[in-house]
Amino acid sequence: MKKVLVTDPIAESGYAILEKAGFDVLDYAHSAREEWMSVLPEVHGWVIRSGSKPDEEALNKAANLEIIGRAGVGVDNIDIPTATRLGIIVMNTPAVNTISAAEHTVGMILAVSRHLAQGHESLNQGHWNRHALVGTELFGKTLGIVGCGKIGCEVRKRFSAFGMNMIGYDPFLTQKDFNINELKMVDLDTLTQESDFISLHVPLVNETKYLFNLDRFNMMKPTARIINVARGGIIHENDLATALNQNIIAGAGMDVFEKEPIDENHPLLNIPNCILTPHLGASTLEAKEGVSLAVCNQVRDYLIDKKMTYALNNPFEKK
Repeated sequence: MKKVLVTDPIAESGYAILEKAGFDVLDYAHSAREEWMSVLPEVHGWVIRSGSKPDEEALNKAANLEIIGRAGVGVDNIDIPTATRLGIIVMNTPAVNTISAAEHTVGMILAVSRHLAQGHESLNQGHWNRHALVGTELFGKTLGIVGCGKIGCEVRKRFSAFGMNMIGYDPFLTQKDFNINELKMVDLDTLTQESDFISLHVPLVNETKYLFNLDRFNMMKPTARIINVARGGIIHENDLATALNQNIIAGAGMDVFEKEPIDENHPLLNIPNCILTPHLGASTLEAKEGVSLAVCNQVRDYLIDKKMTYALNNPFEKK
């Protein structure tokens, strides 16, 4: 009987798929790394989200592992080169949490533009600071979308209803891919300089690591705000803290961080014009159910029929 390890929380419907297929499911979703590391040599499939790190140390212990299924999009927590070398397929579920991530982006932009969290906290503290919390309307403002794939396009659709002007940057897409009346494609410097709000929707790769640092924040309007519901590490967090504390930019909303969970000394904590959420972009009932069903179906299909869906690598056959 093949064994499938689960080391991050998934929906019960996902477990049901694996169990119905006849796999021995090892549920370590709420266990420490050292606990699931001890069973890695036994498993053939591994289901994760963003909390687990299949790094070189872990993968070298997984002598029988055939597939890693990532319930979600981002795979920067997976050592794909090592997985490839060891003959382990890596798959993700890129189409399932698109709406949840786009909607969270909408919430973050509204929150930073209208000081929602600050207003709530001021009331909790017994203050009525409405004159100190004057916000800004979205109508007529320019939204810069960095990364114009599935999530970026869903964000564009939603903010068109607010009457915003939309510009985009994507290294793989051009104006031919979009109606210029809906999204004007520009270079990254132009987007940085002209946007009132910047929303990031790119993966974390070498080219996007610290894409927004102090030099780029200095290019932004002093009234501009930036949102990251993509991956931690695209924004240099110390530089963002500097830009906010020195009023180089007007605000930020951060859902993802370079190291998660963040520690009590994180530089972005307790900055008044910065709203933080604990990686909630895909944390909806619908997205959790969707990615759980998708990834468990993919793991099942590969272990039984060697069917590959959304495979991210082409490993050599294991010997």
